[in-house]
Amino acid sequence: MAPSQDGMSAAEQNMKETAQVAPRFGEEPQVVSDPKKSGAPVAQLIFEKSEVAVVSGPEVAAQARAASISVVAHAPMLISTPETQQDVVAALGELGVHTVLMVGDATPVEQPGLSIIPDPGTKEALGDLTAVQFEERPAEHLLSDVAGLDLDHPVLLNVPGEELAPRDITAPKGFPMQSTQDGGTAPPVLAGPETSVAAVASARAFGAPVKVLDYADPRFNAESKAATVGLADKPVLALGDEFGTSAELKSRIEAAQTQAEQPGGGGLVFPGRHVVALYGHPSGPALGVMGEQPPAEAATEVQRRVAQYQEHTADPVVPAFEIIATVASGGPGADGDFSNESKPEELAPYIDAITAAGGYAILDLQPGRASFLDQAKRYEELLKRPNVGLALDPEWKLYGEQRPMQEVGHVEIAEVNEVSEWLAQLTRDNDLPQKPFVLHQFQLQMIRDRENMQFHDELATVLHVDGHGSEGDKLATWEAVKQDLDPRVFLAWKNFHDEDTPMFDPQRTMGVAPRPWLVTYQ
Repeated sequence: MAPSQDGMSAAEQNMKETAQVAPRFGEEPQVVSDPKKSGAPVAQLIFEKSEVAVVSGPEVAAQARAASISVVAHAPMLISTPETQQDVVAALGELGVHTVLMVGDATPVEQPGLSIIPDPGTKEALGDLTAVQFEERPAEHLLSDVAGLDLDHPVLLNVPGEELAPRDITAPKGFPMQSTQDGGTAPPVLAGPETSVAAVASARAFGAPVKVLDYADPRFNAESKAATVGLADKPVLALGDEFGTSAELKSRIEAAQTQAEQPGGGGLVFPGRHVVALYGHPSGPALGVMGEQPPAEAATEVQRRVAQYQEHTADPVVPAFEIIATVASGGPGADGDFSNESKPEELAPYIDAITAAGGYAILDLQPGRASFLDQAKRYEELLKRPNVGLALDPEWKLYGEQRPMQEVGHVEIAEVNEVSEWLAQLTRDNDLPQKPFVLHQFQLQMIRDRENMQFHDELATVLHVDGHGSEGDKLATWEAVKQDLDPRVFLAWKNFHDEDTPMFDPQRTMGVAPRPWLVTYQ
């Protein structure tokens, strides 16, 4: 890690900043839940007590102004709406607040003994109100700009295109500015894109150093990894539920420093990149486009398609093969499971080729009457490779007297969860980076009780929508399958060379809403 200008590494700086942290912040990373984005839980934890507070309405312009005042006044900030009003009122009472500055169209928070000062909404009136002269500055990235506010240099952030209407009111009495809080008692603070402005403002107002990550996971990219060096066993506050649980945050900080990067950089499969894959089996073209050519030529072909997709996104696009490892069969075979299992050594050349191309291999299972877990375990050694993921195809999961291609199969979510738990444990035990875990679906019945799906930090869970036919048919399937989908699931799209009429080109595919993270070709 490169040293800073004063000669300290990022880890040394973090340790210095956490050396005198107040006991109430604990000894390890902590996620501060703020589900309504009011900032109330953060203000209560960080400040404990405060005589004054700044309460904002929901407008972006109001939040920018309120944050600017909050930091200079060394006062907590909260956002009051009809949904958060009760939480804000309770927090003001717990904090012992006597005076509140109301900014924008905040829902009223009147209560006995509380002095309410309305903000007139202009720079000049703000100067009269606070006896502080603010320098106006446009906010390009509001959260990061608030996190970077200097407690001793008053800056009034304005959001371009967003204006706060001045209020035609008599100049209110002065708003009392609080003395500087002891910033040395506050731990480093992490924020994400969904963290509330109020939470970031309160942390800065108290004097805490705040780092806004591009994504609420320390594994995401080099910047987030650098920001969390040495913090796994230190008090750290992460603002907002998108950071997961406190235990997950600690684990992610540890993983960010130890695990290998994903193809294309970073520590997560998604987001941060898109993946384009050829689907097929080494036996030949009958089972998909990947098998139409030897491994090296197939890698060249998928890289050609990756280049087409790269024109439509700023994110890196990574090549992949989805390799059918077990193929559903019309006959029972020697083991009676109606599935032909490839030997690992038959798949290895394609895995090697896509690895050399800087991409992923995803092993696809069509189990017939076998269990998904039993088949997955056949490929344990391949799955120990850092760039090899797993796909389950319930279309070919059969029961009783069912046979492939006579009806569409299904899987109970309990069996899916059994596989994901095993794969996550394998990933943990071998200190591997996050793996893609893909579930194919084109009918709702194919994954039963999907709402009970379990998630693991070690896996990026992907729902692969396999509908084919006309554009209308494909989009109808897409809309049906994505309904009520857990937001932790990433969506994938399949283009069929023969069955689609017409097949979507890269521009049309990337225009699907939401934009697919994984696109495969069959």
